Amino acid sequence: MKAEVWYVYMLKCSDNSLYTGVTVNLARRVDEHNNSPLGAKYTKPRRPVTLVYQEICENRTMATKREAEIKKMARKDKMELCH
Repeated sequence: MKAEVWYVYMLKCSDNSLYTGVTVNLARRVDEHNNSPLGAKYTKPRRPVTLVYQEICENRTMATKREAEIKKMARKDKMELCH
């Protein structure tokens, strides 16, 4: 059985704020943030959002830990990840 690939991702919202999350299906999740009621409460009023960063993780635990690390970063450091 093929192992699931988890992604940590960062979105830039229409108000220039950043949102970080995890998913196994990056394209679907970005679409949900932009077009679906399943988008995060934070991103719904800040649409459209643009994917600015993605990182592959081996499993959900590692993805969640990395998400927490990114969320603790200063905005300047988050923006450096995107370049």
